[in-house]
Amino acid sequence: MITPDERMDEQSQCRIYILANDHVLDQAIALLNSIRLYDAETPVVLIPYNNTYKEAAAVLGGRFGVTLFPDLTILEWLNATIEETFGAGFFARPQQFRKQAAWFGEGDRFLYIDTDIVVFERIIAVLDYLNHYDFICCDYQHRGGIENVFGPAILDAPGFSSSTLAEIFNCGFWGSKTGLVSASDLQQVFAECAAHPEYFDFSQKTSDQPIINYLVLKQIPNRFNLVNRAGGAPGNWAGSKFRQRGWQLFDPNMKRSLQYLHWAGFRLQPGCPYWALWQHYRYLNELKKGLNLPWLRR
Repeated sequence: MITPDERMDEQSQCRIYILANDHVLDQAIALLNSIRLYDAETPVVLIPYNNTYKEAAAVLGGRFGVTLFPDLTILEWLNATIEETFGAGFFARPQQFRKQAAWFGEGDRFLYIDTDIVVFERIIAVLDYLNHYDFICCDYQHRGGIENVFGPAILDAPGFSSSTLAEIFNCGFWGSKTGLVSASDLQQVFAECAAHPEYFDFSQKTSDQPIINYLVLKQIPNRFNLVNRAGGAPGNWAGSKFRQRGWQLFDPNMKRSLQYLHWAGFRLQPGCPYWALWQHYRYLNELKKGLNLPWLRR
């Protein structure tokens, strides 16, 4: 069993990264409320999505101890490199590439989490798999085929086969080791991708996901999708049917409680799947005057 001192040392070497600005502050609060419900210690670092992040930094820092990414020049470098390599306007949301700053952060290991996620456990524990692998993800994106990531021409790219494409992942939740990918690695991959746009599917205006899948599937052979672990794993996409147990969810097909829920592809608003669940985590530890939420009416 891990001792308290060993856990503190482990946490000091791990980071959780989020990409956010003032516009998604409510989403970030919901995510952080869920993280801190199970884990008060792991450092969480804000990577600014753009220059409108001061309110988010102040609120998240004050309430959850979130710190700002220590070297903002890396974000500027990513912006400039993407524009120089692909051209201005190539991507619908080039700021999504800023999450790649995680490779150059502090600590030994990191977990990146999109803000349209809430977690249902001490989620940093998934980084224990990095004792055996260099990269982890945890989703069933691959079951949907290559759509929204690659085009059929990707099979002409060196090192890509049907079995490789079966490892496509969602870029909203993934972990790896600091420094595993260098600036020159990113530049080389960006250049290869810009030279072969036919490899990718940008028809649904996705930005970083095709390129980062190319990077990981090409550069990091020792990778593991946690849904392939022994005994299987629950789903985590908000478009799936789960059973609610209190303020957590249960996957009846896998007979397991969810580790997290991701609203990928949904706008978080009334009428979206599991809206009341998201509201619960957004206003956890708050009592907003006049708020008409189901748990306040019990």
